[in-house]
Amino acid sequence: MSTTSPTAPLRPSRAHALAGGILYLITFSSIPIGVLYAGIRQPGFITGDGPDLPIIVGGLLEIIVALACIGTAVALYPVIKRQGESVALGFVGARVFEAGTIFAGVAALLTLVSLRQADLGTDALITEQALTGLHRWLQLGQALTPVINAVLLGTLLYRSRLVPRVLPIIGLIGAPLLLVSTLATLFGVWPQFSPIAGLAALPIAVWEFSLGLYLVVKGFRRVPIAEAFDAERAARD
Repeated sequence: MSTTSPTAPLRPSRAHALAGGILYLITFSSIPIGVLYAGIRQPGFITGDGPDLPIIVGGLLEIIVALACIGTAVALYPVIKRQGESVALGFVGARVFEAGTIFAGVAALLTLVSLRQADLGTDALITEQALTGLHRWLQLGQALTPVINAVLLGTLLYRSRLVPRVLPIIGLIGAPLLLVSTLATLFGVWPQFSPIAGLAALPIAVWEFSLGLYLVVKGFRRVPIAEAFDAERAARD
């Protein structure tokens, strides 16, 4: 007679790390947006006759990214707050703010699509300039929030050792680089979509992707914070 042992349930801290890691990786679904939004960056989009579907698909991808941004903070907060509750709460707030700027940007672009479908002609060109300008400024806001996120979450993870310290170090190094690049874009030193801006953003992208991958594959390390969290949840259950 053969017996099978039931699969051991995930430790609470492992479950939170897995959820946070998956959601971090989902945020990279925004990569095709640069291509999908190419048409809307051309002057006279409202009076043109190109396809609207790429912009709609891009908007849907951004909505998924915004929800995943909030989800990463919700998943990680119960564990990381043990290292510093006020800093962890600031991380949650920054992620929610980032998601808010994404939602606002999507609303601006989909409004452009609606105006184009209404066939308002050249009378809507001024509105197009206003909405594309709004979207451009919102994108700058989205470039600043990863700086805040990296500093807050990177500090908590570095101090707690929940992940190897090399991961938050990448984020803490990338944060000032992205900040300088964003400010340079703001003051017209180089364009928002330029090779130097892309290079400056690369360390933050590596930090977020490597963190998500590590959390999915390994989860939080068995450090006092994670052990205390697991013990508390076990006692509550």
